[in-house]
Amino acid sequence: MTIQVEPERSPPQKDSAIYKVFERVREALYALPTYFRSDTSIEGILATDIFTLNAAFGATIEDQVVSTLNRMRKVWDPDEEFIYHRFVRQPQTFPDVLLKSDASRTDEYEPRILLGIELKSWYLLAKEGEPSFRFQVTPEACAEQDMIVVIPWALNNVISGYPKVFSPYVELAKYAAEYRNYWWKCIRKTKLSTEIVSPHNVSPYPQKSDIISDKPLFDGGNNFGRFARTGIMDSYLERTKRESLCGICAEHWLNFFKIFQEEKDEESINTELGRLRSLVTGTDQEGVPDLIDALEKILSGVEVLLNQSRLT
Repeated sequence: MTIQVEPERSPPQKDSAIYKVFERVREALYALPTYFRSDTSIEGILATDIFTLNAAFGATIEDQVVSTLNRMRKVWDPDEEFIYHRFVRQPQTFPDVLLKSDASRTDEYEPRILLGIELKSWYLLAKEGEPSFRFQVTPEACAEQDMIVVIPWALNNVISGYPKVFSPYVELAKYAAEYRNYWWKCIRKTKLSTEIVSPHNVSPYPQKSDIISDKPLFDGGNNFGRFARTGIMDSYLERTKRESLCGICAEHWLNFFKIFQEEKDEESINTELGRLRSLVTGTDQEGVPDLIDALEKILSGVEVLLNQSRLT
């Protein structure tokens, strides 16, 4: 039996040509919440429909993240070394965002593609409570500077308003793919086969038609590639669920909205409403009455939506 060794991260060497732009793009990604702006405004969401927003607007958020990165050129290219390069989205291909230039405008000694980002949006109030995307690409399809990035988001007024993004999860794509395979073979508890079949002749920045996915020999639960279940994101997820939405952490909002999907009786619903209101008024918010007023309006709005849903 082959003993698997836990993989290690291997970022670009500090003396490599790509290292500087790799580091600056990472800095830009972490700065996204400061720069991100969206013209998309959402109103009139029923409490019972709150979990559906990621399916409806996830791709839009990802497009807007790419646009934001291009507006942040002074962060990732302050010396204008890559004036012909920009972030371009290519859905349904890995990686789905490239930092690249038009071939006709690139110097022959300058790489056309600088790096790739596999970009995933994560709606903080999604019912699963964690990112649900699959990451199945084989490690050999990842360049050392490529990254997988998860962007958490929610509406700024919880059930209405503009999308607001939070600090992203950023990981080396190759390490992420290697760790996923390591978890499947060595950490996951199973008595079934853990063998993984990898495609041959794979290299970074494949064509759309190329076969680049690892596949398990047996996957009875259809779980291979469910990235958040590997545990690699656990500490990040725990932190992010504590992000504040209108003064209340996202996890409390998620638990609250779940009651509408669980067919609770009216007494249970009223209990949950009271519990949330006590969280609002029971915290020390002296000096910020506007926040309390805003939260009370949200709670009142939820009650109105609830009453409307009972009448339909």
